[in-house]
Amino acid sequence: MRLLLIATSLLLVACQTENGANAPGNSPEGFTGIGPDETIHFLGTEPFWGGSTTGTQLTYETPENIEGTTLAVERFTGQGGLGLSGRLDGAPFDMTVTPGACSDAMSDRTYPYTVTLRIGEDMRRGCAWTDAQPFEGPEQP
Repeated sequence: MRLLLIATSLLLVACQTENGANAPGNSPEGFTGIGPDETIHFLGTEPFWGGSTTGTQLTYETPENIEGTTLAVERFTGQGGLGLSGRLDGAPFDMTVTPGACSDAMSDRTYPYTVTLRIGEDMRRGCAWTDAQPFEGPEQP
């Protein structure tokens, strides 16, 4: 578990915004841009995936699993964003959410967060938003 936290922390450092610790939402205690009870919605393409997380529960969805799979996650902050770690079907599930404009390349939306997701050895990239920090663009692309 300790190795997992170290690896995810390194991902957060690698994904810091250009302003680093001076970026909005960063403090000496870590990233504060998304509240602990705020719902984060996320999505990605190639392959298509998405879901949402609130607190320590995360639901991960794919076209093959529209209902999604809910897993328990540990949530922690770094200086560059938020980390979520758990296990999905026995494989390590590590997601980082970092501030920065993001496009899904399939709609005219701009999202306020980027997502890096590792499931086992598979790496994916996507976008995220919260109810308090919504995406910009059409509701139905």
